[in-house]
Amino acid sequence: MPLTIYNKPRVAIAGLRGGSGKTTLSLGLLRLWKNKGRRIIPFKKGPDYIDAAWLSGAAKTDCYNLDSYIIPENKLFNSLISHSEDADGVLIEGNRGLFDGVDSRGTFSTAALARLCESPVILVVDCAKTATTMGVIVKGIVEFSKELMIRGVVLNYIANARHEKVVREAVESYAGVPVVGVLRRSDTPFQQERHMGLMSRDETHELEGALERLASIVSDTVDEDKIWQAALSAPPIEYGPAKSGDVLVALPSEASPTPVKIGIVKDSAFQFYYPENIEALKALGAEIVQLSALARDMPEGLDALYIGGGFPETHALSLSENNNFMDKLRESIEGGLPVYAECGGLMFLGRGLIHKERYYPMAGIFPMDFVMNEKPQAHGYTIVETIEVSPYFQKNVILRGHEFHYSKAVNLEVEKLDFRFRMKRGKGIVDGKDGVAYKQVLATYTHLHVLGCPQWADGLVSAATAYRKAVNGEG
Repeated sequence: MPLTIYNKPRVAIAGLRGGSGKTTLSLGLLRLWKNKGRRIIPFKKGPDYIDAAWLSGAAKTDCYNLDSYIIPENKLFNSLISHSEDADGVLIEGNRGLFDGVDSRGTFSTAALARLCESPVILVVDCAKTATTMGVIVKGIVEFSKELMIRGVVLNYIANARHEKVVREAVESYAGVPVVGVLRRSDTPFQQERHMGLMSRDETHELEGALERLASIVSDTVDEDKIWQAALSAPPIEYGPAKSGDVLVALPSEASPTPVKIGIVKDSAFQFYYPENIEALKALGAEIVQLSALARDMPEGLDALYIGGGFPETHALSLSENNNFMDKLRESIEGGLPVYAECGGLMFLGRGLIHKERYYPMAGIFPMDFVMNEKPQAHGYTIVETIEVSPYFQKNVILRGHEFHYSKAVNLEVEKLDFRFRMKRGKGIVDGKDGVAYKQVLATYTHLHVLGCPQWADGLVSAATAYRKAVNGEG
């Protein structure tokens, strides 16, 4: 098969640590380019949901995940190609420090991703309480990894004109990399921080106004034309089947003429979904029905339900008082409705939620409560092994994902809980176990990405198909 050329403008925004200003710059650039009529597809390095939602809002298009720990490299590269096919360019926001991965070699780091995608890099550096030293640091980065295409530096937390002059001269003279902009100390991000970094989009008022202000800040103090020129300098990549992989998800060989209806609970309490997961369900022939757990009633005619992560604790009272929805959900589950739930969805299916010393009854599918804590109870990549067949996975399957939660399961009636995952890495629900099952329900703290575990989408659509046939008496 002949090679194909991928030649989209692309740029990676990286930093020296988390909180260095990557997201501020990325959001401002995306909205600025959107206002100029460019269709830029944002990608987020790492398993983060909140930053990705903000990037999506700034670009007014879906933001996709690029994480080679969770996603095999060939499928990761194929996602980059397929999702930017009709775009004017690509912006990739890194996570943590440039070389920070899962080990001292920087495996699965932003630098490794930039090399894989052959993407030029713009480095955002925190200059608070430093000056000439920053030039030495940037020089060390350039010399440490000469194959990285570092095309510019943006100076963040600049105090005044003199501070800017000293740092700019140090970076450009010692490291030989142009300074393409500054973000002054007063240009603080508008977002409040919580949990994984930013407050979620749905919890921030005046979203559009805030993004426009960021675009204005970037326009005033950053040379976005130079950053765009850096994106245009990205080299063409030749690829074939060995690099691009197969399609995102294979269509079933015998697709049903009537699509199954899969409900997705998406509201201000449950917001965390990879768009690739929803795309995969659609590719398998499912009709997606978006619904809200905060609405009075649960819609009729669903063949399966997907409840993602989010912040149910911020809506605990509304959720607990919505008896119509929870009664219908319990009735449907008892009748065999397939339900897949992650993190916040798991909490919703528990007996109750304890937040700020108040108890809020939840759906009560699983005999355990969840208490919110001030500090993370689990944070990082996970590896789970399926120890029993579940509605969506066979036995002895290894799955990679991630978990990030401030909640902890308490008051568990362990003898009544049927766990289907063993944690090979990560914490899970309790005692190294995750993935609790009841009838056709599977709920877990671990978030899965379909490009790393395509059997998830196959399993959910298959369970939905079987449920619909059973309800309709189709054999």
